[in-house]
Amino acid sequence: MESDDVTTKTRLLLATTLAILLGACTGAPYTQRVNERQAAYAAAAGAPVRSFRYSSLYTWEPLGDTELVVYTRPNEAWLLDLGGCHELEFVNAIGLTSNLGQVMVGFDKVLTGARNFPCTITRIRPVDVKRLKVAQQEQRQIDSKARSKDQPAGSP
Repeated sequence: MESDDVTTKTRLLLATTLAILLGACTGAPYTQRVNERQAAYAAAAGAPVRSFRYSSLYTWEPLGDTELVVYTRPNEAWLLDLGGCHELEFVNAIGLTSNLGQVMVGFDKVLTGARNFPCTITRIRPVDVKRLKVAQQEQRQIDSKARSKDQPAGSP
């Protein structure tokens, strides 16, 4: 009987610890980074288009469950709005449907795995990759100033 109590208490302690750790993982820094990435891509995105030429996927980046950036070449990217895409941020690979080398709004889909439904593309915007890179460089700039000789190391 006592062993059951210990097991129950251990499971409760583990569940509580796991909940706390998961809560810490969903903190503001991650959300802030995703929001910054979404804003940077939105600022570099052009007017919506009906389709784009597609032969292969160079790389991709999820921006939440409703936006995805796909690069078809190193300097050619497309911001795709999706009608909600289950677990997009956690999949290891994606696929795109296309017809005769074209990905089209409302017709083609993002594929995220066997267990998930395909995600419908609701809007396509071309991304000005050069503009995006300039914005990213500006974000990386830091203010630096020399430390005075009186100021000890590690103090602000």
